[in-house]
Amino acid sequence: MSSAAGPHARESVALALPAIEATAAAAPHPIVVGISGYGGSGKSTLARALVAALPDAVRMRGDDFLDPERSHHRSPDWDGVERDRLRDTVLRPFREGRPSTFQRFDWSRGVIGDPEPVPAAQVMIVDLVGLFHPSVLDDLDVTVWCDIDLETAGERGMARDRSLGRDHDHLWREVWMPNDCDFDVAFAPRSRAMLVVPTS
Repeated sequence: MSSAAGPHARESVALALPAIEATAAAAPHPIVVGISGYGGSGKSTLARALVAALPDAVRMRGDDFLDPERSHHRSPDWDGVERDRLRDTVLRPFREGRPSTFQRFDWSRGVIGDPEPVPAAQVMIVDLVGLFHPSVLDDLDVTVWCDIDLETAGERGMARDRSLGRDHDHLWREVWMPNDCDFDVAFAPRSRAMLVVPTS
């Protein structure tokens, strides 16, 4: 495991790793591990730590599948998360073991990037807000919920953005946290998770 992983990440990895390893060993195909939770809940930290802990794993960054305009607006189902694009160009080809290409959103240029091959591995870790949606759940072999209350997650997210010189407090308070709340009510993502790991 990466030495950069903090104590909470190490504890979360210890909780999640046995189920992931068992699923990968039993599955006749490469598996996808979906990590979700509120914005600021520690999804990316856990994803990086799991990739470092597993012998043949890759991470697919969820932010590469956000629509930059729609994800900045209120919606009851995290409409700005392009789950269909993720499912069709990455998750299904990866699980089927067939070559495919996908396109990331290039945040530096504000456009969809050039096609690149879907990486091959035994395990793919995907971390994304609004991931546990009916349109995608069947394509996730293991589902992990980063368990932290919404207010604390939002505060952590705002603090992280400020540390990077980004003042997104208004978006957190007026868009992203309300979107998380609405998604919670509509889809009960925590109850869809095979594993609930504390990340507070």
